[in-house]
Amino acid sequence: MYLPAKFSETDLSFLVQFIRLHPLGLLISTSEAGLQASPLPFLYRDTGSKTCLIAHLAKANDHWQTLGKVSECLVVFQGAENYVTPSWYPSKQTTHKVVPTWNYELVQVKGIPTVIDSTEWLRAQVGQMTDSMEQERQHPWQVNDAPSDFIASQLQAIVGLEIEITAVVGKWKMSQNRSTEDAQGVVEGMANPADPHANPVVAQIVADRATGH
Repeated sequence: MYLPAKFSETDLSFLVQFIRLHPLGLLISTSEAGLQASPLPFLYRDTGSKTCLIAHLAKANDHWQTLGKVSECLVVFQGAENYVTPSWYPSKQTTHKVVPTWNYELVQVKGIPTVIDSTEWLRAQVGQMTDSMEQERQHPWQVNDAPSDFIASQLQAIVGLEIEITAVVGKWKMSQNRSTEDAQGVVEGMANPADPHANPVVAQIVADRATGH
């Protein structure tokens, strides 16, 4: 990934929290047939001896079969993003040397994949993923709420995936390469509900990055 120093995020705890807030990652790997990509929800796990991403795939998805034959894969987690129009930059009025761009935040994780075909492991993974996503609901749904024979049949249709993490890279491109005035123009433009490219979430991220938060 092209990563200018201004956009680099190296705080591992921050990156891990980002993964937990945006668990749907795009799993990418190569095979004899070419590139393969699968969107999957992941859990980040730190066992003390190693850090991993864990997930599961449908057995009908042949991606899992090729994962057992590769030594490395990539998972991309995407967060907030938005188009940036040059019209938001005050410098447009003076130099006109401006072009459109895009603001975004993402984390890339590289690791060693291992396919797991264990009913016990899969039941634990499905339960952990469900609990992590349901925990803020007033009445969280649990796997045990479904009939046990139904869950058993569902587990037979999936395989597990553990990716031992070898590298984590974060990129926050949020107008840090612009002047203070231009960055503020982006904040105001995105925060304006009348603007066709308004995005108050990204506006706040740009403002936070500009102030070092």
